[in-house]
Amino acid sequence: MIVLGIESSCDETAVGIVENGHILHSNAIASSMDVQAMYGGVVPELAARSHMEAVIPAVEKSLLQANMTWDDIDAIAVTYGAGLGGSLLIGVLTARTLAITKHKPLYAINHVEAHIYANFLTSTSLPDYVLPAEQPQFPVLALIASGGHSQIVFFRDHFDYTLLGQTLDDAIGEAFDKVAKIIGLPYPGGPKVERLATEGNPHAYPLPKAKLAGKYDFSFSGVKTAVLRTAQAAIGADFTFPSFQLAERLSDTQKADIAASFTRVALETVIDKLLLAYEEFAPKQVIIAGGVAASTPLRNMLAERLPIDITYTDRKLCTDNGAMVATLGCFTAMHGLPVADPRTLDIAPNLSM
Repeated sequence: MIVLGIESSCDETAVGIVENGHILHSNAIASSMDVQAMYGGVVPELAARSHMEAVIPAVEKSLLQANMTWDDIDAIAVTYGAGLGGSLLIGVLTARTLAITKHKPLYAINHVEAHIYANFLTSTSLPDYVLPAEQPQFPVLALIASGGHSQIVFFRDHFDYTLLGQTLDDAIGEAFDKVAKIIGLPYPGGPKVERLATEGNPHAYPLPKAKLAGKYDFSFSGVKTAVLRTAQAAIGADFTFPSFQLAERLSDTQKADIAASFTRVALETVIDKLLLAYEEFAPKQVIIAGGVAASTPLRNMLAERLPIDITYTDRKLCTDNGAMVATLGCFTAMHGLPVADPRTLDIAPNLSM
């Protein structure tokens, strides 16, 4: 089973080809991040236009990278949610058209679920990829942490899972980006906050952790606001001082300490909940998926606190990519789940697991 996967949920146009749910043949990505950075974040209209320009070249590049033609492809998989409506629409319409013209079955893929399946890739001839030696063994506890999603999910088997908890407001990656703006770091802010955090004192500022009724739910709006108030207080201003003027008044030491304190509290928030779930459900393996899974501080903190080793996928497969969509497409097909109608498949921007 060889599946071509198309991912276009946000600002990256990505196409990957995967065989039997574990062999990675190609992973082509065209990002509009440089354009988005000019505006300090993703502009949905610009992202959609970028997808229109990049999606067909990405498909062609992926086939070339895999040394394949359409005769080699057994099915097409596409992200239909969750994500930005305009971005999803380009990917879905492209996949629908290709499914009809190339006479291939079409599988509709949940973007968040696909992030988990990047961890099932174990083999590739592509250079500069480091993949796990074995696929995860069920039952699996998964943390999905990215710019748009923060969820803890317990998988008993493929397609048999329970969503234990999720963010009630900002995703952890989104919170990192917003803190980056406060201290004057450019988009994408998450990796830059983490790098600056290495120069600061993680206990310089006593930032709060949200206490929620949901045992495994997250909230990052409170700590984000606390960072804003902390920065205002650090320069001797009150809550009326504009957030966009803070960076020019903060010293380098203050910025580093804010970054370090926020990074510690934000990562501890998800790790605390993950540990609770681990103790309750006793999984065979723990998976960390999504863009934040590439975080070195997160990996280090998990290694210190979690009583089980975690095998991570390649960092290039943590962020949005077509290979993860193709992988989930393989398992969807191999488990005999229904195909999507290429003439009627619609997008689902608010899709949940």
